[in-house]
Amino acid sequence: MKHNYTKSFFILFTLLIGNQMYGQETNMNKSKFKQLHEELPTPNVYRTASGAPGHAYWQQQADYVMQITLNDDKQQIHGEETITYTNNSPDALSYVWIQLDQNMRAQNSYRSQIQKSKITERTSVARLRYLTNDFDGGFKIEYVKNAENNDLHHVINHTMMRVDLPKILAHGEKIDLKIKWWYNINERAKLGGRSGMEYFEEDKNYLYTIAQFYPRMAVYDDVEGWQNKQFLGRGEFAVPFGDYDVSITVPSDHVVASTGLLHNEKEVLSSEQLQRLDKAKTAKKPIMIVTEKEARSTESKHAKDTKTWTFKAKNVRDFGFASSRKFIWDAIGVAFGDRTVMAMSFYPKEGNPLWEKYSTKAVAHTIRTYSKYTFDYPYPVAQSIHSNRIGMEYPMICFNGGRPEKDGTYSERTKYGMIGVIIHEVGHNFFPMIVNSDERQWTWMDEGLNTFLQYLTEQEWEHDYPSRNGPAYTIVDYMKGDKQYIAPIMTNSESVFSLHSNAYGKTAASLNILRETIMGRELFDFAFKQYSQRWKFKHPTPADFFRTMEDASAVDLDWFFRGWYYTNDHVDIAITNVASYELGSGNPDTENAYDKKKAEAEAQYITDIRNKDMHRQSDDDKALLDFYNSYDPYKTTDAQRKKYKNTKFDDEEKAYLNKNYFYTQIDFKNIGGLVMPIILEFTYTDGSKEVKRIPAEFWLKSLGEASKVFVTQKAIASVVLDPFLETADTDTNNNYWPPRIQQSRFQLYKQNYRPQRNPMQN
Repeated sequence: MKHNYTKSFFILFTLLIGNQMYGQETNMNKSKFKQLHEELPTPNVYRTASGAPGHAYWQQQADYVMQITLNDDKQQIHGEETITYTNNSPDALSYVWIQLDQNMRAQNSYRSQIQKSKITERTSVARLRYLTNDFDGGFKIEYVKNAENNDLHHVINHTMMRVDLPKILAHGEKIDLKIKWWYNINERAKLGGRSGMEYFEEDKNYLYTIAQFYPRMAVYDDVEGWQNKQFLGRGEFAVPFGDYDVSITVPSDHVVASTGLLHNEKEVLSSEQLQRLDKAKTAKKPIMIVTEKEARSTESKHAKDTKTWTFKAKNVRDFGFASSRKFIWDAIGVAFGDRTVMAMSFYPKEGNPLWEKYSTKAVAHTIRTYSKYTFDYPYPVAQSIHSNRIGMEYPMICFNGGRPEKDGTYSERTKYGMIGVIIHEVGHNFFPMIVNSDERQWTWMDEGLNTFLQYLTEQEWEHDYPSRNGPAYTIVDYMKGDKQYIAPIMTNSESVFSLHSNAYGKTAASLNILRETIMGRELFDFAFKQYSQRWKFKHPTPADFFRTMEDASAVDLDWFFRGWYYTNDHVDIAITNVASYELGSGNPDTENAYDKKKAEAEAQYITDIRNKDMHRQSDDDKALLDFYNSYDPYKTTDAQRKKYKNTKFDDEEKAYLNKNYFYTQIDFKNIGGLVMPIILEFTYTDGSKEVKRIPAEFWLKSLGEASKVFVTQKAIASVVLDPFLETADTDTNNNYWPPRIQQSRFQLYKQNYRPQRNPMQN
């Protein structure tokens, strides 16, 4: 019988374990720790499993020679360009795709067709004008020719133009494409836009911030083939690298700022301006190249003749420029080894005193700080241009908002908003202008990485800088919102409801969590620098970033990227129970007394209390009573004493038992679904504190609930989960033991009360 029982138990045990393993295997298919093998492309000779470019990596090149004319009377751009396109791919190309981004503003644009709209009871004139779309925008293409001036067949599909080549373009071959065009410049205050013009009624002048002003090559690569997704306004740009030679003709009293180096400075600058510019290279503080007094004098005149400024740029992915007779111009040199990079700002008097005080210093601070975390800034200039709209970036130049009141005062929000946007837009020189990700597809790869570095740079600007993004707690409100309106980070920009929170804020917070909590600063900084240096002047993908961060750190991050980038889960880990244990003495007299006291302390059931004095049948019939009616389970027996006496512990066991450890079991529940490390702060009964950090792998083989016993030398009085707000936990009410009442306040106010937003005016 014993043999059969044992055999039956073994079979039952095997079946139970088998079922458990099957269930576990099924759950592992849904596991938070499942590797990203299915989500990431297969490594190949172009992109390796380590996240580095492969030995056969290639990319195309597009070089431009352009003649641009800015018509200040009609607010138009006229241009002619020759694009020299080099096919470095192993593929033979029969056609090429060219981006026509200005066509987004055409009256029957694809964007306007798909735009949702409605009329409300209160609708502004600006809104009605937007609905009417009476602006004659978009490129007017006059011709597309080859080097022999023969017309090339081309088809315009909204913001994309296909040019059919007269013969196959084989590997290593080049072709010249000649294009002539013009377009009307949009007024940014009325029509919006990443570039355009601002009109100043007071002095009848324009300030132009010009970009996407020329037909430019689309990217052809090993991942997408041609990246020819339509430009709908949100998803920015995928652009190949090349060299630019651009001549810009403007009114003779305009000052021009541009991507690249000015190559005819002696023709367009005065001798005094040249001397000031030379002095700025070694100055300790920004030097005025064009003073406010000089700019005020110039803006009162309107020259009718023209002047041509020539700029050249090597190995850039795009080109932008700004032009106005209103510009004040200051500059300072920033040393990088034996090179000097010129940090410069161009702004109208309307930007002062803020811009003169902060802009160029913020530019210099940004390229120094970003270089520390990535690579030395490689370009010869970095420029910040004042505009009436929030920022936009291009190689070596960016357009930034932040304007004080007319009386020269400004709010704290305006000040830090301006400094922050300058840091952000100048920082874009690194991502994506150099580490050239596909913005049309993956907004987070440039905006998120850049916002993360913006946060580090802001914190190095001054103590207690009020950063809007970066720390984990800044993304909590977004992550605990309605999941119907929250997409994973790995979502195309046109499909995201809240692009800033998703691509900027959440990505920046996730990287800060990686740096501070998951990897640590040393491992993170090394891996991030490896990614930056591997992919500078190349075209990385999300897989290249994910793989490099793991490869350079030896930290498994698939679970992190899966949760944070591929799902819309949020962090909400709760302490569900805390139980304190102490080691029993083994002495039956002591233990029985302890158990009796514990039993007496337990709450009594209400019926038992009310029935206490009830007359029972056994009161009348004593024959109903037996041994168990007089048995005292808490009375020590001789057998118990004998067993205790015969228990032997060796010296090592006795030494351990004499340490009098405290044992505390804490039960956790993952409510939000996003696995994260568990950070606990213990406060002991003597008032001292200790922090315990448990890696995220604690949740391995867990379906959302797990327990852990902590052995301490002092009794625990209280526990706080995520005490430093470093995991973006969306509900801190369940992070305390004993539970805490969350303190808050409300205030009464009158409806006509308006807080003072600009204390400087007082």
